[in-house]
Amino acid sequence: MARRARGRPAGLSRERITAAAVDLVDRQGLDAFGVRRLASELGVDPMSIYNHIKGKAALLDAVSEAVLTEASSAAGQWPDDWRDIVLAMAREYRDMARRHPRIFPLLATRAQTSATALEAIERLTAAMRRAGIPDQAVADAPMVLFGFLNGYLLATVGTGTGADGQPAAGAEGAGAAAPPAFDPSQHPTLAALAPLQAGFGDQAEFERMLGTIVAGLAQGATPRTVTA
Repeated sequence: MARRARGRPAGLSRERITAAAVDLVDRQGLDAFGVRRLASELGVDPMSIYNHIKGKAALLDAVSEAVLTEASSAAGQWPDDWRDIVLAMAREYRDMARRHPRIFPLLATRAQTSATALEAIERLTAAMRRAGIPDQAVADAPMVLFGFLNGYLLATVGTGTGADGQPAAGAEGAGAAAPPAFDPSQHPTLAALAPLQAGFGDQAEFERMLGTIVAGLAQGATPRTVTA
């Protein structure tokens, strides 16, 4: 009978560890996350985790890749037109952030260089090049798109807990700060525009701002005619 290697409990794998890590951060947040806490959840010695994933930083990378893979898989068949790819990618990214509000800050604040992340960027940039878009506009597109997505979603996706102690995932703008009330005597323009911000963080606002980003990318993709 084969003897199990020391430090490798039966059934423990990178996939099982990553799934447990995603679940733990979803429930308790990043501040409470650590190798020892995760090992306790799995009922194993911490060293057993290190046999599969080398340390907390690597665990956080695995968690990030897991939720990005989830978003990519949800998109199903990707479209061919680069504008449609931007829209599909952005919508799935937002949905993922709302499902995992406590994990999302990892994606916004850590470099994403996993195979899943690079495949998504490759898909977008390849479609833009096929459309004959100048290389500089193609090179700028990922930073423009994800600069908007990360900043917007950090501001509008909640990371707090509900009354039951669970993360407030799935609710529009849950846990996010509402736009401030402006004193019209001090900031008359901002006060006049405030009613247009009533849908802070909702789907309609996201689609409107995403449309602005796509229009900006399209404008940058069209070479301007320089006249003497």
